[in-house]
Amino acid sequence: MSHSRPHIDTAGRRARLGRRQLLADGHRADRAEEVAEAVVGLHASDPATVHLAACARLAEPDPAEVERALYDDGSLVRMLGMRRTLFAVGAGLVPVVASSTARAVAAKERAGLVRWLTEGAPGWDERRLAEAEAKVLAVLGGRGAATAAELTAELPELREAVVVSPGKPYQATVAVSSRILRVLAAEGRIRHGRPRGGWTSSSFRWTPGTAFAELPAPPVPEARAALARRWLASYGPATVEDLRWWTGWTLTATRQALAATGAVEVTLDGGTTGVALPDDLGPVAAPEPWAALLPGLDPTTMGWKARDWYLAPDQVPQLVDRSGNIGPTVWWHGRIIGGWAQRANGEIVWRLLTDDGGSEAAAAVADAAARLAAWVGEVRITPRFRTPLERELSR
Repeated sequence: MSHSRPHIDTAGRRARLGRRQLLADGHRADRAEEVAEAVVGLHASDPATVHLAACARLAEPDPAEVERALYDDGSLVRMLGMRRTLFAVGAGLVPVVASSTARAVAAKERAGLVRWLTEGAPGWDERRLAEAEAKVLAVLGGRGAATAAELTAELPELREAVVVSPGKPYQATVAVSSRILRVLAAEGRIRHGRPRGGWTSSSFRWTPGTAFAELPAPPVPEARAALARRWLASYGPATVEDLRWWTGWTLTATRQALAATGAVEVTLDGGTTGVALPDDLGPVAAPEPWAALLPGLDPTTMGWKARDWYLAPDQVPQLVDRSGNIGPTVWWHGRIIGGWAQRANGEIVWRLLTDDGGSEAAAAVADAAARLAAWVGEVRITPRFRTPLERELSR
């Protein structure tokens, strides 16, 4: 990395965020694939987040557009990747994510599954596991798609269960099927198909996939460099620790990947050392002031480990749960100023936690809420990871 230290201030970072994350007026996308490209990947742990995050960035928000990409065209693919988190990424990026991250995640998942079965499930070993997986793939190959319940009904071995932490207060019984399907999905051998319910449903049908190990993917160092470059183009300038946290890589791997991108050291406000792509050191014009209501686990809110430049520390207890998951947020011109929720009657409600922005911000937030309510319609949204302010507002 270069030892020169250009300075990029917080205003410059916020200007980049609004433009590159497709949140400012005039910068929204026409297709779901463009959204995924802009944010590298859409968080998919909560099915609703994929649609809410994409539609917040579409010029014409419509869940059907997201469903087209996910289920009709297959141009967005759910995969267990960075930080062992489920993301929906563009099909063209799948080999990069697979090589840089997902294959290692899948290997850990498989090792954990084998250990869990052989130690806690009598009669299970790697051979029986392989036989069960082959049967799952055969059923899906014949049917085209099936839910976990349908697979379990057809394959008796999937009905077995394992008692986890026996004798402990947190003892639980876990179905073999859930762990086996998770590992097959982590390896790309099966993938999420259209859910049984609407776009907020997590009752997915499983469909046949292509094992990530069989993809013509770049070598690991090249894949990591490619992913780091993509991330910096969307989220930079940022710190080395931001990228390490976002990917889940080791610090050494993160530094090696950044070095391969030619990233340049910069100084951020507060004297923090950051990194940026060498062609991203100049000023970026701020877009017109913009407001957005983003869902819990939105890729922008979860894009950096160090968030003080867009999330005031005194707002964290209301907007972040105990595990670090960020709930629904209200944004004004590159920073979080409050949170929102949907009530049982469908009303979108919000609370501003600062009066910065004054009446202009308040009016823009009201417009953003009306836009959200218009396309959500009769659908009811409850975030999977609920935060204190969201719970309070939804009552």
